[in-house]
Amino acid sequence: MKMFSVSHKTVFVVDHCPYMAESSRQQVECDVLTKSRAQGVIPLAPVSKSLWTCAVECSMEYCRILYDIYPKDKLVNYIVSDSEFHILNSWRQEDQSTHELMSALAAVGPPNPREDPECCSILHGLVAAVESLCKITELQHERRTSLMDMAERVANRGRIICLTNAKSDTHVRMLEDCIQETILEQNKLAAGSDRLMAIQQCELVLVHIYPQGEDTLVSDRPKKEISPLLTSEVHSVRAGRHLATKLNILVQQHFDLASTTITNIPMKEEQHANTSANYDVELLHHRDAHLEFFKSGDLHMAGTSTRENGLKETVTLKWCTPRTNSIELHYCTGAYRISPTDVNSRPSSCLTNFLLNGRSVLLEQPRKSGSKVISHMLSSHGGEIFLHVLNSNRSTLEDPPSISEGCGGRVTDYRITDFGEFMRENRLTPVSESSHDPSGKLPAERAKAQLERHTRYWPMIISQTTIFNMQAVVPLANLIVKETLTEEDVLTCQKTVYNLVDMERKNDPLPISTVGSRGKEKRQEVSGTWTPSADDAVLLFLTFRLKGLLDKEEQEAEVIKDSPDSPEPLNKKPRLSTEEVQPPERAKGPVSLLSMWTNRITVANSRKHQEFVGRASSVNNKFELYQHLKDENGMDVHENGKASR
Repeated sequence: MKMFSVSHKTVFVVDHCPYMAESSRQQVECDVLTKSRAQGVIPLAPVSKSLWTCAVECSMEYCRILYDIYPKDKLVNYIVSDSEFHILNSWRQEDQSTHELMSALAAVGPPNPREDPECCSILHGLVAAVESLCKITELQHERRTSLMDMAERVANRGRIICLTNAKSDTHVRMLEDCIQETILEQNKLAAGSDRLMAIQQCELVLVHIYPQGEDTLVSDRPKKEISPLLTSEVHSVRAGRHLATKLNILVQQHFDLASTTITNIPMKEEQHANTSANYDVELLHHRDAHLEFFKSGDLHMAGTSTRENGLKETVTLKWCTPRTNSIELHYCTGAYRISPTDVNSRPSSCLTNFLLNGRSVLLEQPRKSGSKVISHMLSSHGGEIFLHVLNSNRSTLEDPPSISEGCGGRVTDYRITDFGEFMRENRLTPVSESSHDPSGKLPAERAKAQLERHTRYWPMIISQTTIFNMQAVVPLANLIVKETLTEEDVLTCQKTVYNLVDMERKNDPLPISTVGSRGKEKRQEVSGTWTPSADDAVLLFLTFRLKGLLDKEEQEAEVIKDSPDSPEPLNKKPRLSTEEVQPPERAKGPVSLLSMWTNRITVANSRKHQEFVGRASSVNNKFELYQHLKDENGMDVHENGKASR
């Protein structure tokens, strides 16, 4: 039921009643050449478009953008409503063009202000729109024929965009109820017909148009579910440029489009051929052209800016001096059709003509610092202009990278063996959904939970970790990812912690890996006191987690410490005394983990050597050499080394 989305069918219903002939009250200047006008010539008065003209122009711009980016699989059916409905085109592919729609609209003409308004209604067009959605398109017919016995799996969804001048919110609710009743009636007719399809989902987008300077009588409302078959949203918009902006935003939302602004385009001035200026051109395209920005999080580095009162975002890319032509091969990861936002402007016309002549333009991300990154390219194929996404990391024409080479450069110390073991421990096998544990989790949920536990802390390369390079920590690393621990597991954890404490007291070296300047892995053994790192902090934290299990043994250790005459039991593991590791709840005031670790290191270092004997028995910071020689031989040794009796 997901073969056709709501955007496959779009029905425009434009109100053609007498009130749509009212002026939009947005003035358009016709006489702009005021400096070259001869004396005595009266300037032309400004004019204003009607609500009907504004609705037709904006809906045609919606269709133009749609046909530019989706020339085949997105269809539009245009209906005009007055005393009856007028269907201007069909779902057939040959009727899908702005030329066909404009010719049909010219035949309809503007609304007649002298027509009886009681005989006119937008309901005629809305009922015809529902009936049109039940008709089968060529693509739906091909899919139903190919599936044969499973034709019911082909979904029938659609969207109705109604441009009208509603009377009130009550009037809007009445229109929604009428559409809901019509859908139910048409679905009953489609159930017994091979030429019709029942509607599974319909979206109503009602745009209320009113003149500038007046208060709106209809409230905006976000998308609301009227029934399982119908959702509705209401937009109250002033006629003129505000309506054009709203339809531009809607076409981006309905068809998953995004905006890119090409900046610093050099163009020669019309009046001064020897001079040039830089212009900007905004293009619309599928949002997947920015997919790499979203994945890498570099969308802010690409110059994202918000426009139109925060309702619209555009990504800014900088024009590069064209040094390429269509015969050069570039490694692209995607190509998407584009449509200029302002198709009639001079910068847009110059850019499209430049590209249609066979030239290609490279686009770079504007950056304040660092090297230039060329991420996109504009080029035409078969008379259509495409925005190409270039792979800025590695060319797909080169040899495939080895497993030891990543996007950040050549890395040779990946934990490849550990990752293989990680994959073996998290393999998925087929299992029925009915076989779940007592907690009620499905097998897929349990697998996701296990994967989340195993990857909470998992360094990718050897040089980023210390504890995962130590054989003594392997049992602890395998146990902490379990959901529950048995008594034997708890004893194993205790044994592992005690072994680590013994290693520190014995000054056992740590396996620390460093990477050379040329990427070759080098190993060095560092002996002495352990250097605190992120891994050691994690290990210390795990020690604190075992505190609750060691409380009883800790009390026993304190008794042994307070009784110097009490012998140490045989085969007794060294204890973690409260003096060495102070738990957080026993500390005075807030103490950070780093402070606790530093204090522990200081105490441990003070116990590893005795004070120098000479420093303890010196007089006036001077120590007499050969002090036992006089007592043994009866000689007095002077400073010059000669003995005297």
